[in-house]
Amino acid sequence: MNRVIRTISLVSFVLVSAACLRINVHGTPDARALERLPGDMSRVLREAMPAVRFATYNTSLYSDEDGGLIKRLQGDDADARKIAAVLQRVRADVVLLNEFDYDRNGRAADLFQQKYLDVAQYGGTPLHYPFRYFAEVNTGVASGLDIDGDGQIGSTGRARGNDAWGYGMHPGQYGMLVLSKYPLDIARLRSFRLLKWSAMPNARRPVDPKTGKPTHIDATWQQLRLSSKSHWDIPVLTPQGEIHFLVAHPTPPTFDGPEDRNGKRNADELRLWADYISGKPVPWLCDDKRQCGGLPTDARFVIAGDLNADPIDGDSARNSITQLLDSPRVLKMPPPTSAGGPEQAQRYGFVRKGDPSIHTADFGPKVGTLRIDYVLPSMGLRVRDAGVAWPAANDADARFSNASDHHAVWIDVIAE
Repeated sequence: MNRVIRTISLVSFVLVSAACLRINVHGTPDARALERLPGDMSRVLREAMPAVRFATYNTSLYSDEDGGLIKRLQGDDADARKIAAVLQRVRADVVLLNEFDYDRNGRAADLFQQKYLDVAQYGGTPLHYPFRYFAEVNTGVASGLDIDGDGQIGSTGRARGNDAWGYGMHPGQYGMLVLSKYPLDIARLRSFRLLKWSAMPNARRPVDPKTGKPTHIDATWQQLRLSSKSHWDIPVLTPQGEIHFLVAHPTPPTFDGPEDRNGKRNADELRLWADYISGKPVPWLCDDKRQCGGLPTDARFVIAGDLNADPIDGDSARNSITQLLDSPRVLKMPPPTSAGGPEQAQRYGFVRKGDPSIHTADFGPKVGTLRIDYVLPSMGLRVRDAGVAWPAANDADARFSNASDHHAVWIDVIAE
């Protein structure tokens, strides 16, 4: 009884103290004031505050035509309505949208918010995000190099895409968009779009297995960028304190040859985050502002994205995603699950070593289902709930869950 009274008293005292520190429990907090509270006070206050839901969703909202997504969204795009319906059910506080075409003025992001998220879809509730971030990506940006080794520098169509810094038919295709209910500390954001692949010690340089020689000549190799889209570290000011949202969309480990250049690139794109959070000196890991080094060891983070690597099945290198899953700084937790994943896997009849209930993507009868989308919290965070938005076929939500070959993954976290 005395312990209960003491706990209630501590909560009351903390809430009063929080008010003095201008922390608004029902709105956007002063996250840095929260960090300055003594340990027990900070812990109790976080318990009293809402959990933060982080999510990732590959939306497949892209076009092969430059400006094509804007044209789609200006009309009444059926797939965009379905994507918005999923987001209105998941209701993440902070979400990464992969494969959302970038445009410099953010017109596509404006249209998606105003015409789709702000409007009830399939009986959902409108969803508004006051904060967002988008920026240039490497996809579709001409490199001026013969990256695919066909003897020429592609200028149009797929040939252009193959020789871009990241595959794309136009600059910004398959871009990234972060939406948030909480402020994003853009001044401290770090981007690694320009980081050279060769800067990584012991990088997995592609080699022609027939000759044993590197696939790319030295002059090309020294210029290749590691990130196929970009890697962003976005500090988010949440009721649970500052949490770094580490987002990316590594290349699929396919669409190449025996040199496995995409498989190796995928593995090293994942290694970028593994090294970034390792706590070890990484002087080579320099962002686009030339600030070098990794994430501080006391920082809380969530890694999210279509990471294009299944831990057991699929074509990725066997140790690609385990670089993150086995990291000492990543919280060990049961993977999020769905009812629809195993149901769809059973229809295909694929023999899988992994558990299809944790799969997140459906690539059809020739490839099957895989787990390639992740939301991975750091140590120092506790997961209250998690899931994959992949309903069973007889669920009413299944009617709008098929606009993308991926399904949204989400977790609810609080700080320890």
